[in-house]
Amino acid sequence: MSEGQGTTPLSPGRRAWRRFRQHRIAVASAWFLLCVIGFAVVYPPLARYGPNELSAAQFAPPSAAHWLGTDVHGRDLLVRLCHGARISLLVGVAGAGVCLVMGVVWGAVAGYWGGRVDSVMMRAVDVLYCVPSIILAIVLMAVLEPVFRRWLDAWHCTKTPALARLGVLFLALGAVSWLTMARVVRGQVLSLRSRAFVDASRVLGASPVWILRRHIVPNVLGVVIVYLTLALPGIVLAESFLSFLGIGVQMPLASWGSLLAEGTEQINPIRIYWWLLVYPGGLLVATLLALNFLGDGLRDAWDIRRDS
Repeated sequence: MSEGQGTTPLSPGRRAWRRFRQHRIAVASAWFLLCVIGFAVVYPPLARYGPNELSAAQFAPPSAAHWLGTDVHGRDLLVRLCHGARISLLVGVAGAGVCLVMGVVWGAVAGYWGGRVDSVMMRAVDVLYCVPSIILAIVLMAVLEPVFRRWLDAWHCTKTPALARLGVLFLALGAVSWLTMARVVRGQVLSLRSRAFVDASRVLGASPVWILRRHIVPNVLGVVIVYLTLALPGIVLAESFLSFLGIGVQMPLASWGSLLAEGTEQINPIRIYWWLLVYPGGLLVATLLALNFLGDGLRDAWDIRRDS
């Protein structure tokens, strides 16, 4: 029986889920990402080697003992790839969280209040757009890292440099990724603030904060989720680029970017240890493609024009 013959109409979320399941590439990408995350969480505790455990098997090619080979220090590459996946994806998710909070708050306030408030806030966004994001991230890291180090030293943390750099990466990459999110949210809020349900709440005496929290922000979450899945690959790639340059994740932690940097250091005219480049680079590319396909699937699933 069809929807028009008396059945209960599907909610927007259920309709989006039904359309998403029909997007085979997006579903396959979601399963691939779940497998990568699951393997990165489950395998290292079961492995025979630690991520920083040294051995005499330097530059060992893939074998039964080391499935993906070893590096210059004899460390198992598969275990280090799993730990690199944890760090890279954690930085991506945490940076996306910072992007979510800053972008939604900034865009919602600018779009709802409008007028001079909107003009000033969006001109600030335009100015920040003129600064290259990587340069801005490097500047933020240089400013914030000493603060994080003093805070961790006060807690007598034994891994202060590595954890301080990781925490700064969360904030820096999120702080340079929220600009487009703010513009997207502002556009949605501008179209929602004149709706009848918002006017009714305003007439009943609801405060602007209450209206934003209960009516406006919930109605833009679909667009926000879609944009987050599209912004996440950019954050992961930016972290890998910074780590490749040596200003991202620091030892004893590892990320896909730092593993690629270690692999390129071993390139010489005599021999190329291909597994040190192929596996980290291949996993990074596959993950970025999966995230992009997942974002495309979610964008199509939440496209209300498909209901017409």
